[in-house]
Amino acid sequence: MNKLALGTAQFGFKYGIANLEGKIKISEVNKILELAKYSNIDLIDTAISYGDSEKVIGNTEIKDFKFVSKLPALPKDCSDVNSWVDKQVQSSLTRLGISSLYGLLVHRSENLLGNSGKKLINALNSIKLNGLVKKIGISIYDPSECEQVMKFTRIDIVQAPLNIVDRRLVVSGLLTKLHSEEIEIHTRSAFLQGLLLLPSNKIPKSFNKWFKVWEKWSLELKKNDLSAAEVCLLYPLSLPEVDRVIVGVDNTDQLIELIKRSKSQKPQIDCSFMISNDQMLINPSNWSKL
Repeated sequence: MNKLALGTAQFGFKYGIANLEGKIKISEVNKILELAKYSNIDLIDTAISYGDSEKVIGNTEIKDFKFVSKLPALPKDCSDVNSWVDKQVQSSLTRLGISSLYGLLVHRSENLLGNSGKKLINALNSIKLNGLVKKIGISIYDPSECEQVMKFTRIDIVQAPLNIVDRRLVVSGLLTKLHSEEIEIHTRSAFLQGLLLLPSNKIPKSFNKWFKVWEKWSLELKKNDLSAAEVCLLYPLSLPEVDRVIVGVDNTDQLIELIKRSKSQKPQIDCSFMISNDQMLINPSNWSKL
Protein backbone atom coordinates (compact mmCIF):
# COMPACT_ATOMS: atom_id res chain seq x y z
CA MET A 1 0.00 0.00 0.00
CA ASN A 2 1.22 3.48 -0.89
CA LYS A 3 1.01 5.74 2.18
CA LEU A 4 0.51 8.78 -0.05
CA ALA A 5 -3.07 9.94 -0.52
CA LEU A 6 -4.23 12.65 -2.89
CA GLY A 7 -5.82 15.82 -1.51
CA THR A 8 -8.25 17.60 -3.81
CA ALA A 9 -8.89 21.11 -2.44
CA GLN A 10 -7.16 22.48 -5.55
CA PHE A 11 -9.72 20.70 -7.72
CA GLY A 12 -12.45 22.95 -6.32
CA PHE A 13 -10.75 26.32 -5.78
CA LYS A 14 -7.38 28.07 -5.52
CA TYR A 15 -5.69 26.57 -2.47
CA GLY A 16 -2.29 27.01 -0.84
CA ILE A 17 0.10 29.91 -0.40
CA ALA A 18 2.41 28.55 -3.14
CA ASN A 19 -0.37 27.88 -5.65
CA LEU A 20 0.28 30.07 -8.70
CA GLU A 21 -2.09 28.28 -11.07
CA GLY A 22 -5.42 28.65 -9.26
CA LYS A 23 -8.12 26.02 -9.62
CA ILE A 24 -6.96 23.06 -11.68
CA LYS A 25 -8.45 22.46 -15.13
CA ILE A 26 -10.49 19.28 -15.60
CA SER A 27 -8.04 17.98 -18.23
CA GLU A 28 -5.20 18.24 -15.71
CA VAL A 29 -7.33 16.62 -13.00
CA ASN A 30 -7.79 13.60 -15.27
CA LYS A 31 -4.04 13.34 -15.79
CA ILE A 32 -3.35 13.67 -12.06
CA LEU A 33 -5.83 10.90 -11.23
CA GLU A 34 -4.42 8.65 -13.96
CA LEU A 35 -0.91 9.15 -12.62
CA ALA A 36 -2.07 8.54 -9.04
CA LYS A 37 -3.70 5.26 -10.04
CA TYR A 38 -0.63 4.17 -12.00
CA SER A 39 1.53 4.96 -8.96
CA ASN A 40 -0.60 2.85 -6.59
CA ILE A 41 -2.06 5.85 -4.77
CA ASP A 42 -5.46 4.45 -3.91
CA LEU A 43 -7.06 7.02 -1.58
CA ILE A 44 -8.58 10.37 -2.52
CA ASP A 45 -9.36 12.94 0.18
CA THR A 46 -12.04 15.51 -0.58
CA ALA A 47 -14.79 17.48 1.17
CA ILE A 48 -18.26 18.80 0.45
CA SER A 49 -16.94 22.29 1.21
CA TYR A 50 -14.08 22.09 -1.32
CA GLY A 51 -15.95 24.14 -3.92
CA ASP A 52 -17.01 21.81 -6.74
CA SER A 53 -14.16 19.36 -6.10
CA GLU A 54 -16.51 16.37 -5.76
CA LYS A 55 -18.33 17.25 -8.98
CA VAL A 56 -15.03 17.64 -10.83
CA ILE A 57 -13.89 14.21 -9.62
CA GLY A 58 -17.24 12.74 -10.61
CA ASN A 59 -16.80 14.07 -14.14
CA THR A 60 -13.52 12.18 -14.61
CA GLU A 61 -13.23 8.70 -16.00
CA ILE A 62 -11.43 7.12 -13.04
CA LYS A 63 -13.50 6.04 -10.05
CA ASP A 64 -11.42 3.12 -8.77
CA PHE A 65 -10.23 4.82 -5.58
CA LYS A 66 -11.12 4.81 -1.90
CA PHE A 67 -12.83 8.14 -1.25
CA VAL A 68 -12.85 10.07 2.01
CA SER A 69 -15.11 13.11 2.20
CA LYS A 70 -16.07 15.52 4.96
CA LEU A 71 -19.37 16.95 6.12
CA PRO A 72 -19.81 20.73 6.12
CA ALA A 73 -20.60 22.54 9.37
CA LEU A 74 -23.87 21.41 10.91
CA PRO A 75 -26.45 24.23 10.54
CA LYS A 76 -27.34 25.78 13.89
CA ASP A 77 -31.05 25.53 13.14
CA CYS A 78 -30.93 21.87 12.01
CA SER A 79 -33.94 20.13 13.53
CA ASP A 80 -33.45 16.70 11.91
CA VAL A 81 -29.76 15.75 12.04
CA ASN A 82 -30.34 12.27 10.63
CA SER A 83 -32.04 13.61 7.49
CA TRP A 84 -29.40 16.32 7.08
CA VAL A 85 -26.51 13.84 7.24
CA ASP A 86 -28.26 11.39 4.91
CA LYS A 87 -28.94 14.15 2.37
CA GLN A 88 -25.33 15.38 2.53
CA VAL A 89 -23.93 11.89 2.00
CA GLN A 90 -26.34 10.97 -0.80
CA SER A 91 -25.54 14.24 -2.59
CA SER A 92 -21.83 13.62 -2.15
CA LEU A 93 -22.10 10.11 -3.60
CA THR A 94 -24.09 11.45 -6.55
CA ARG A 95 -21.50 14.13 -7.30
CA LEU A 96 -18.63 11.64 -7.05
CA GLY A 97 -20.49 9.04 -9.10
CA ILE A 98 -19.92 6.23 -6.59
CA SER A 99 -22.10 4.03 -4.38
CA SER A 100 -20.26 4.34 -1.07
CA LEU A 101 -17.48 6.24 0.70
CA TYR A 102 -14.47 4.67 2.34
CA GLY A 103 -14.56 7.35 4.99
CA LEU A 104 -16.77 10.23 6.13
CA LEU A 105 -15.28 12.79 8.48
CA VAL A 106 -16.83 15.54 10.55
CA HIS A 107 -15.02 18.62 9.24
CA ARG A 108 -15.60 20.62 12.43
CA SER A 109 -15.15 18.62 15.62
CA GLU A 110 -17.04 21.26 17.62
CA ASN A 111 -20.19 19.94 15.93
CA LEU A 112 -19.68 16.71 17.88
CA LEU A 113 -19.02 18.57 21.12
CA GLY A 114 -22.10 20.80 20.88
CA ASN A 115 -25.75 20.25 21.77
CA SER A 116 -26.39 18.13 18.66
CA GLY A 117 -23.27 16.00 19.12
CA LYS A 118 -25.05 12.80 20.15
CA LYS A 119 -27.54 13.12 17.30
CA LEU A 120 -24.70 13.62 14.84
CA ILE A 121 -22.84 10.55 16.10
CA ASN A 122 -26.04 8.48 15.86
CA ALA A 123 -26.57 9.69 12.29
CA LEU A 124 -22.98 8.79 11.34
CA ASN A 125 -23.30 5.34 12.84
CA SER A 126 -26.58 4.86 11.01
CA ILE A 127 -25.15 5.55 7.55
CA LYS A 128 -22.18 3.34 8.42
CA LEU A 129 -24.58 0.55 9.38
CA ASN A 130 -26.43 1.07 6.09
CA GLY A 131 -23.22 0.61 4.12
CA LEU A 132 -23.04 4.13 2.68
CA VAL A 133 -19.69 4.64 4.41
CA LYS A 134 -17.15 2.12 5.65
CA LYS A 135 -15.50 4.29 8.30
CA ILE A 136 -16.42 7.45 10.20
CA GLY A 137 -14.13 9.96 11.86
CA ILE A 138 -13.08 13.54 12.46
CA SER A 139 -10.80 16.15 10.99
CA ILE A 140 -9.02 18.08 13.75
CA TYR A 141 -6.81 21.14 14.07
CA ASP A 142 -5.61 20.50 17.63
CA PRO A 143 -5.03 17.22 19.52
CA SER A 144 -7.26 18.40 22.38
CA GLU A 145 -10.28 18.24 20.04
CA CYS A 146 -9.76 14.54 19.46
CA GLU A 147 -9.25 13.76 23.11
CA GLN A 148 -12.61 15.34 23.94
CA VAL A 149 -14.46 13.47 21.19
CA MET A 150 -12.89 10.13 22.12
CA LYS A 151 -14.31 10.43 25.65
CA PHE A 152 -17.82 9.70 24.42
CA THR A 153 -17.65 7.88 21.10
CA ARG A 154 -15.67 5.45 19.00
CA ILE A 155 -14.21 6.71 15.70
CA ASP A 156 -12.38 4.92 12.90
CA ILE A 157 -10.31 7.70 11.29
CA VAL A 158 -8.61 10.85 12.56
CA GLN A 159 -7.21 13.38 10.12
CA ALA A 160 -4.80 15.93 11.59
CA PRO A 161 -2.07 18.38 10.57
CA LEU A 162 1.49 17.08 10.95
CA ASN A 163 4.71 18.52 9.56
CA ILE A 164 8.26 19.36 10.59
CA VAL A 165 7.03 22.61 12.17
CA ASP A 166 3.77 21.41 13.71
CA ARG A 167 4.43 18.19 15.65
CA ARG A 168 1.64 18.45 18.22
CA LEU A 169 0.17 15.13 17.11
CA VAL A 170 3.43 13.40 18.09
CA VAL A 171 4.47 15.47 21.12
CA SER A 172 1.01 15.22 22.72
CA GLY A 173 1.15 11.44 22.60
CA LEU A 174 -2.06 11.33 20.57
CA LEU A 175 -0.39 9.64 17.59
CA THR A 176 0.69 6.72 19.77
CA LYS A 177 -2.68 6.56 21.54
CA LEU A 178 -4.67 6.48 18.30
CA HIS A 179 -2.43 3.80 16.83
CA SER A 180 -2.73 1.67 19.97
CA GLU A 181 -6.52 1.82 19.63
CA GLU A 182 -6.31 0.82 15.94
CA ILE A 183 -7.71 4.14 14.73
CA GLU A 184 -6.60 5.03 11.21
CA ILE A 185 -4.41 8.14 11.10
CA HIS A 186 -4.39 10.44 8.07
CA THR A 187 -2.06 13.44 8.21
CA ARG A 188 -2.27 16.61 6.14
CA SER A 189 -0.35 19.87 5.73
CA ALA A 190 3.03 18.18 5.23
CA PHE A 191 4.19 21.35 3.47
CA LEU A 192 2.22 23.77 5.67
CA GLN A 193 0.03 24.73 2.69
CA GLY A 194 3.15 25.16 0.54
CA LEU A 195 4.91 27.64 2.83
CA LEU A 196 7.74 25.19 3.55
CA LEU A 197 8.39 24.72 -0.16
CA LEU A 198 9.04 28.39 -0.87
CA PRO A 199 12.66 29.64 -1.20
CA SER A 200 13.53 31.94 1.71
CA ASN A 201 13.54 34.97 -0.60
CA LYS A 202 10.01 34.14 -1.80
CA ILE A 203 8.39 33.81 1.63
CA PRO A 204 5.90 36.68 2.18
CA LYS A 205 7.15 39.49 4.41
CA SER A 206 4.32 38.82 6.83
CA PHE A 207 6.36 35.79 7.99
CA ASN A 208 9.50 37.86 8.74
CA LYS A 209 9.08 37.09 12.44
CA TRP A 210 10.54 33.67 11.63
CA PHE A 211 13.20 34.97 9.21
CA LYS A 212 16.10 33.27 11.02
CA VAL A 213 14.27 29.94 10.90
CA TRP A 214 13.67 30.23 7.15
CA GLU A 215 17.29 31.24 6.61
CA LYS A 216 18.63 28.23 8.53
CA TRP A 217 16.13 25.93 6.78
CA SER A 218 17.38 27.11 3.40
CA LEU A 219 21.05 26.73 4.39
CA GLU A 220 20.54 23.21 5.78
CA LEU A 221 18.81 22.07 2.61
CA LYS A 222 21.55 23.49 0.41
CA LYS A 223 24.37 22.14 2.59
CA ASN A 224 22.93 18.62 2.51
CA ASP A 225 21.75 18.70 -1.10
CA LEU A 226 18.15 18.02 -0.14
CA SER A 227 14.88 19.38 -1.45
CA ALA A 228 12.31 20.92 0.87
CA ALA A 229 9.63 18.59 -0.49
CA GLU A 230 11.77 15.56 0.26
CA VAL A 231 12.48 16.48 3.89
CA CYS A 232 8.89 17.57 4.57
CA LEU A 233 7.37 14.47 3.03
CA LEU A 234 9.70 11.91 4.55
CA TYR A 235 9.00 13.10 8.09
CA PRO A 236 5.35 11.94 8.31
CA LEU A 237 6.02 8.99 5.99
CA SER A 238 8.73 7.77 8.37
CA LEU A 239 6.33 7.47 11.30
CA PRO A 240 5.03 3.88 11.45
CA GLU A 241 1.81 4.98 13.21
CA VAL A 242 0.78 7.18 10.27
CA ASP A 243 -1.46 5.34 7.78
CA ARG A 244 -1.83 8.04 5.12
CA VAL A 245 -0.05 11.27 4.23
CA ILE A 246 -2.35 13.51 2.21
CA VAL A 247 -0.68 15.70 -0.41
CA GLY A 248 -2.20 18.19 -2.81
CA VAL A 249 -0.71 19.06 -6.19
CA ASP A 250 -1.41 21.62 -8.90
CA ASN A 251 -0.24 19.47 -11.83
CA THR A 252 1.19 16.08 -12.80
CA ASP A 253 4.79 17.33 -12.68
CA GLN A 254 4.37 18.10 -9.00
CA LEU A 255 2.90 14.68 -8.31
CA ILE A 256 5.76 12.98 -10.19
CA GLU A 257 8.20 14.97 -8.06
CA LEU A 258 6.48 14.06 -4.79
CA ILE A 259 6.33 10.36 -5.67
CA LYS A 260 10.03 10.47 -6.49
CA ARG A 261 10.89 12.34 -3.26
CA SER A 262 8.80 9.95 -1.16
CA LYS A 263 11.15 7.14 -2.18
CA SER A 264 14.37 8.99 -1.36
CA GLN A 265 17.06 7.02 0.47
CA LYS A 266 19.21 10.05 1.33
CA PRO A 267 20.13 10.59 4.99
CA GLN A 268 17.77 13.18 6.45
CA ILE A 269 18.66 16.23 8.52
CA ASP A 270 17.64 17.13 12.06
CA CYS A 271 14.82 19.67 11.63
CA SER A 272 14.04 20.11 15.32
CA PHE A 273 14.98 23.80 15.01
CA MET A 274 11.82 24.20 12.90
CA ILE A 275 9.41 23.02 15.62
CA SER A 276 6.93 25.66 16.77
CA ASN A 277 3.75 25.89 18.83
CA ASP A 278 3.02 29.42 17.65
CA GLN A 279 -0.58 29.37 16.46
CA MET A 280 0.11 32.32 14.17
CA LEU A 281 2.47 30.10 12.20
CA ILE A 282 1.16 26.56 12.46
CA ASN A 283 -2.51 27.40 11.87
CA PRO A 284 -2.97 28.82 8.33
CA SER A 285 -6.37 30.26 9.30
CA ASN A 286 -4.41 32.82 11.33
CA TRP A 287 -2.15 33.95 8.49
CA SER A 288 -4.49 36.73 7.43
CA LYS A 289 -3.83 38.35 10.83
CA LEU A 290 -0.05 38.54 10.30
